[in-house]
Amino acid sequence: MKNKYLATAMLAAFGVLASSAYAQSNVTVYGRVDTGVEYLTNASASKNNLVRLNSGTMNTSRIGFQGTEDLGNGLKAVFQLESGFKADTGEQDDTELFKRQANVGLEGSWGRLVAGRSYTTTYDFILPFDSMAYSASYSWITSAGATGGRKDGMVTNLANMLKYQGKFGDFKLGATYSFGEVAGSTSDSAKFDLGAGYNKGPLRLAATVQHVNGLASIDKTTIIHAAGGYQIGSDWDVTLGYRNYKKTFANNAADVRSDFYWTGLSYKATPALTLIGLFSYQDIKNVAANTDADPYMLSLRAKYALSKRTDLYLSAAYAKAKNQKLVGLSRDDANGFANNQAGMVAGIQHRF
Repeated sequence: MKNKYLATAMLAAFGVLASSAYAQSNVTVYGRVDTGVEYLTNASASKNNLVRLNSGTMNTSRIGFQGTEDLGNGLKAVFQLESGFKADTGEQDDTELFKRQANVGLEGSWGRLVAGRSYTTTYDFILPFDSMAYSASYSWITSAGATGGRKDGMVTNLANMLKYQGKFGDFKLGATYSFGEVAGSTSDSAKFDLGAGYNKGPLRLAATVQHVNGLASIDKTTIIHAAGGYQIGSDWDVTLGYRNYKKTFANNAADVRSDFYWTGLSYKATPALTLIGLFSYQDIKNVAANTDADPYMLSLRAKYALSKRTDLYLSAAYAKAKNQKLVGLSRDDANGFANNQAGMVAGIQHRF
């Protein structure tokens, strides 16, 4: 209870700060409120269906504060604080108040360097190729098949990090380093990211490599991404993506390996109506014969813009895994309750 009251007080204080400091440091309050009515099959161990009011079914609900201060000679000080919340209950989404973003840094013609907590380079470079647009539901791009207790996905957010990103003509470069903060070792629990992107005309490309050390540097995870997109005219957009996931263990347990593929299509049917499709498939490797899940998911969405800030949407998805392995539609449903699941959600999102 104390944490909830503290979060409320801090959000109110930052709201006052944003309004009073606007003239001095260009502080902006922003956010999204997203909620919808969802229907899910196989939503419990007894295979019951579920109807619920759910938060963040297209994008996670959040509130944030960001700002800049002109330091002269093209140099700026920057900061960002961002917190997630559940629009259906009003609860804080995470145990930490600013678990999404809490960073400060400098920006100039050479790029942007921040310290604190933020999204990883892989997230920044690869998620623009998710045709479901950073969806918390009905997209596996941040967490793969969400099947059998495995989520062979990217690391999306890190604490104790330094992050750089710069744009040079048609090219974009990025790097992230997260300190392990283990006494006596600089490598234990350390994490790093490297990314490169290219954007010219209708063509977009990106590639990243992500490395995560465990304690004593014995368990190691390497995640490689490659993605591309191409816009056809002003109405069609096609995306393709690939992820290679590998985790090794010092105790000689079998490596965790998988390949993940996705393709998306977006069509702007009218200035207000956008139709979206996404197909994802995960190839589970290095497991005993006839025990791999190899799940796939097909997701569809119709999004109608009532204004520049408010959208209505209708999303549907179906996922299935082999060999009676469990599967879930959402990245937050790690195990699921059956070898298939279907869902549909009608919702509204407002951005401010």
